Amino acid sequence: MSKGKRYDTEPKLNMKKVFAVIIAIAVIIMFIYVIKGVLEKGKDTGKLTSKNYFAVFKDNKWGVIDSSGNTVIDPAYREMIVIPNNKIDVFICTYDVNYETGDYKTKALNSKNEEIWTNIEKVEPITNQDNSQNMWYEEVLRFQKDGKYGLIDFEGKEILAPEYDKITSVQGIKNILLIEKEQKVGIADNKGEIIIPAEYKEITNLGEDSKSGFIVTSNEDKQGIVDYTNTKILETNFDKIQKVYGNNLYVVTQDEKEKLVGKDGQDILTTGFDNIIQICKETEENSSIIYKEDNKYGVMKITGEVVIEPIYDNLKQTSLGTFIAKKGENYGIINWNNEEKLEFNYIGITYSEKADIYIAEKEDNTADFLNYNLEKKLQGIFLNIDVEKGYLKVRVGDDIRYYNFRFEEKKDTEILTSNTLFLRKKDGKYGLVDKNENIVVDYQYDDAVEQNIFGYVAVKKDGKWGSIDSKGNVVCEPTYNLDSYFYIDFIGRWHLGQDLNMNYYNMQ
Repeated sequence: MSKGKRYDTEPKLNMKKVFAVIIAIAVIIMFIYVIKGVLEKGKDTGKLTSKNYFAVFKDNKWGVIDSSGNTVIDPAYREMIVIPNNKIDVFICTYDVNYETGDYKTKALNSKNEEIWTNIEKVEPITNQDNSQNMWYEEVLRFQKDGKYGLIDFEGKEILAPEYDKITSVQGIKNILLIEKEQKVGIADNKGEIIIPAEYKEITNLGEDSKSGFIVTSNEDKQGIVDYTNTKILETNFDKIQKVYGNNLYVVTQDEKEKLVGKDGQDILTTGFDNIIQICKETEENSSIIYKEDNKYGVMKITGEVVIEPIYDNLKQTSLGTFIAKKGENYGIINWNNEEKLEFNYIGITYSEKADIYIAEKEDNTADFLNYNLEKKLQGIFLNIDVEKGYLKVRVGDDIRYYNFRFEEKKDTEILTSNTLFLRKKDGKYGLVDKNENIVVDYQYDDAVEQNIFGYVAVKKDGKWGSIDSKGNVVCEPTYNLDSYFYIDFIGRWHLGQDLNMNYYNMQ
């Protein structure tokens, strides 16, 4: 039996895309995002509830469960059911797929398994994805009428009339949509407001958010920059505009020559480099760039004065005057004076700007954790960082420990304040205790994963995984072999699928 579209076998995780730091953060953010918001609007469509909804896959069919593991829609659909917002009971089903022509139909269901918006010809979620391959759905839906596309909200209200040939996301930018009409493109937001009229040949984002502005391409294939209010920052006079900017400086290509220009389009720096990689975080009066020459990286002021000769295999500024540098295969940290502040003994270095800490990885999978002064404060195996709650999760020896960003150790009961159960290990086996350290589940499991926000704990015994609820009751006896899964999580008897971006649960 086929699962439809691209899912003829259970979707597999592409390990080449998986970098432990990114995935750990992405998963935490995903679950925090879907739990927020518990008010009820009390309407038959687009109902915002305290429940969360997830697509499930069983016996080659797709359905929906809620965050208690209850079946909302029986697994009966050949195509994956898409849930654009886990907090709202709007489920998009695809059917009557013609795999030869690519034609298909869609319908929207609510939590009563009733079809809603029957007057709409076709309704679809709008997918988006960042450079780390993290995927999400936009906060509006695309619908089709008489071959044209418009937008509705999750209550079915039309917010943009169906008069466009295409409506798609702008890669990596939330709540900003690319609209196309008569082979011209523009920008709309998730409220249906037209930000940039459809009058350009191409539009792409300049930075990581809409506030950075957009690179626009004219009919003559010249590029410029337009901001969020449709004000021109750079006229469409350039052959190419790079996604490198800062301090009102922009990297452009004109007459086959890369150069640095100001917001008035005038030349600032034109020689001494092959490519400009980064505009450093300095004041406008003291701006500098990381540049590349003969495949080596260095730093120069915008006056042309070289500060750090191009001798490194990579450079990236972190805090002011500090750079992560690469020599050969090893990474270290240097300062503005090219002084070595951290030895080149690491296979990778990550800087968290919000936490203001460095994570320097070693070949043995351990890492040194350093504060803003580059003092080594901790060593262990990095597990996770949560910048919202302000903690690090690190394996030190056989123990999992928590630290705030001042590297003060914290108890898990201080960090995981919504949990009812906490992991403990004794004589090589895992058990569960409550907030008062009373044993709730005896020490009998070979492995376990902390309680998730829905109250479930994944436990492993004799090579198989199962789940325990918030009161310590076994919901699913250890049944599943999940050795090939990167992240283990359960909702009731359902376990998280292998492709984390798809955010679905499976029952084998």
